[in-house]
Amino acid sequence: MSIPTEPIGSIPRPPALLEAIAAGDGQNRALEPIFEAAIRDTVERFEETGSPVITDGEQRKYHNFWTYSVDGLPNTAPDGFKIPFAAGHTRRMPRLTSGPFRYMRYADSFLDVALRYAHVPVKQAVISPSALSLMYPAEPIAGYSREQFIDDLLSEHEREIRGCLAKGAYKVQIDFTEGRFAVKVDPSGDLLHRFIDLNNLALSRFSAEERKRLGVHTCPGGDRDSTHSADVDYAELLPSLFELRVGSFYIALAGEKDRARVLKIIRDYMKPEHRVFVGVVSPINPHVETPEEVRDRTLEAAEYIPVAQLGTTDDCGFSPFCDDTSTSRETAFAKIRSRVVGTALASEETGGRA
Repeated sequence: MSIPTEPIGSIPRPPALLEAIAAGDGQNRALEPIFEAAIRDTVERFEETGSPVITDGEQRKYHNFWTYSVDGLPNTAPDGFKIPFAAGHTRRMPRLTSGPFRYMRYADSFLDVALRYAHVPVKQAVISPSALSLMYPAEPIAGYSREQFIDDLLSEHEREIRGCLAKGAYKVQIDFTEGRFAVKVDPSGDLLHRFIDLNNLALSRFSAEERKRLGVHTCPGGDRDSTHSADVDYAELLPSLFELRVGSFYIALAGEKDRARVLKIIRDYMKPEHRVFVGVVSPINPHVETPEEVRDRTLEAAEYIPVAQLGTTDDCGFSPFCDDTSTSRETAFAKIRSRVVGTALASEETGGRA
């Protein structure tokens, strides 16, 4: 039985794109040829690794994976929710200042270019409703209640996912990096449970068949070789995570100190209808894993997760924020190649074992 393998999303941008973004407005239409060249190169290099599923490397997500849909939204201020990383830097979300809430752009627009060049299935990552819910301030917005905001947010999220599915995305991955961070912000678990409930409200708008093509990614963050919540015990997140109504789960694992303990938790809480993709390479570790290391990590996971429900992935995207140059494109693709080859080696060893 072949063990599937998929990427998470982002690939470091080429120097020409980074220079163009730094020199001007990333929404300037004059930059479109540079964005398209970066996407085409990313797709070609992705396919050279042998990856059976690829992404566009999130080259067109100006700034980052988190706020791509609302960058430039006029009814926002820059002093929103703050996310501190272990390395000492922070990232901020925009703060909503008035209603209504609308996306500036939808991820299905990124598929238009990627599918033009790809010869293998393309997955599309989108941001979760729970992440964008942090844009609403603690003090109510006059004339625009939080309830109205949530209604608009869920509608925009649904529209984005349906657009991706309609255009032929192999799978739509909902990025939920704030899940583990929520436990750090609120150790009681209340915030995490509100996030889970909100995301399930959105997922309830899709049929059981549609949800088979949806997945959720969780990690402790990955930015400038640093994390925002790696110190949070996975045991505080994973039981709730598996309550999300999706078919696939992408769980960062390669960077964990005690992988076996995490795998036991996954085994205990995953459901028969789930496919669990475990991280077998760490984007924030400069070491390029060998195919043999990937094989061994995959076989380790197969001791806890039935092979019929197992997949492999990267712990996180390689450059979720566009100004993160800590990892080169060469290193990213080398790690992906090792993931692909190592997973194939593990598939040979597991044979038909279910």
